[in-house]
Amino acid sequence: MAWPHPFRRRTDNTRSCWGYTFELTPDHLTLDQAIPLTYSYDALGEEALKRLNEISPPQTTGLPRRRTSRAITDKTDEAPEEVDRSLGDDRNPANPKEQEPQHRDLYALLRDHASDDETLGKLWREVNTVPDWVDWDQIARGQDVFYRYGGAALTGLCFQSLLGGMGAARVVEVLARTGGFGVQVGRRRLFETTQHILQCTKSLESIQPGGEGFASSIRVRLLHAAVRMRIMKLAETRPDYYSIEKWGVPINDLDSIATIGTFSATLIWLSFPRQGIFLREQEIVDYIALWRYIGYLVGCPTEPFSTPSKAKAVMETLLLYEVDPSETSKILANNIIRALESQPPTYASADMLIASARWLNGNELCDRLGLPQPSLYHWALMAGQCFFLMVMHYMNRAVPSWDKSKVAVVRRLMWDMIVNSKYGLEGRATSFEFKHVPEYGILTELGKSERAKLRYGGSVEWRNLRWLLYAGGAIALGTYVSFKIASSVFGVHRQ
Repeated sequence: MAWPHPFRRRTDNTRSCWGYTFELTPDHLTLDQAIPLTYSYDALGEEALKRLNEISPPQTTGLPRRRTSRAITDKTDEAPEEVDRSLGDDRNPANPKEQEPQHRDLYALLRDHASDDETLGKLWREVNTVPDWVDWDQIARGQDVFYRYGGAALTGLCFQSLLGGMGAARVVEVLARTGGFGVQVGRRRLFETTQHILQCTKSLESIQPGGEGFASSIRVRLLHAAVRMRIMKLAETRPDYYSIEKWGVPINDLDSIATIGTFSATLIWLSFPRQGIFLREQEIVDYIALWRYIGYLVGCPTEPFSTPSKAKAVMETLLLYEVDPSETSKILANNIIRALESQPPTYASADMLIASARWLNGNELCDRLGLPQPSLYHWALMAGQCFFLMVMHYMNRAVPSWDKSKVAVVRRLMWDMIVNSKYGLEGRATSFEFKHVPEYGILTELGKSERAKLRYGGSVEWRNLRWLLYAGGAIALGTYVSFKIASSVFGVHRQ
């Protein structure tokens, strides 16, 4: 929840938006500086993908798509025939042993052909050249930051970075055209994004050249290029399908900066504080450095993350200029709630999820996203959750041996929960295949939840209730002790 600062002094540079107030500085982009970034993009990644398609042409099949979308217009034009289906599709066959299309591994193709192709070699040399500003000890410390505050981090990533990010009207126009945020597929899409974060923080070796997180970042970069090329191709033959003039180039530099910012700066200065978690200065520097390097790998401009102050400034700039929810924003935000409600392992009700979203994003933004108001009971449960996270995170952080042990345990548990468990990706880690292919008839629609409602709330709500009671007991005990001490002191003075 965005708490107002009672002693804040307003100046000509003071700006307020969506429950957040800040001061403009030279680090903040002006609107004239931000707009050109919506038309620039990772040209090298796109050129490399074109060469990979020439070396290993994508299969073109007419595999059926799951119906999670509606037609964009009433026109009956069909999409161009060349649709890359070789990178996967939305099917979930009852028998996993059924014959499936042979998948291309674009990372492996890039690696294997980099030595005999100029364009591929240029990209391969770029990603394997470690910038001089990278300090591997610092990167390792930044990875630990994520797991030190793992519970608060996952909450922030889901309900603020993702759900709150749906308020960016330009970005959601691209997301909606992939069909990847329908109710039936939204949960898996969230897990796949989390998998990339876990791979990038799994170990120092994982993010270094040749590692698991390194490879996934390159795959994500090429996936972004594939989505961009596909939407641009459709827009060429049907200009009303996607307006480049209105929304900019799909997955442009500003979008990439916003993505890296939501995974780093938004957590540090919005999500964590609103859950009662405040990072130490060194942790902030280390965590921003980690995401600057990940941004470098995925083809994002890195200068906005060269210092924590610049990272914070770009987050505030995007809040000011980019967040303006549309009707499409409402659809995708509500689909996230419906995709997650009553789902294992937390079994949180829709009201609990909405309370989490409103606590982190504020009522103004959530009203614009069309989220209903939860009950006071669920607001109270969210307070209990914050108390639980504060106790757990601060207590373990205070003792170095506890902190080291907790980071190791949480790192393992998150991987098991997101990737290995039957509630997550069922042990089948994604290779970021081009599954949600944009087509003329694809635009994500508001879905319906088919899951049974939980009468008394799920396991996470019982936990939050217990910790709310613990907090109440602690406050009552503290008040009683303070009263007894004060009574004793005043009694002594009277004598």
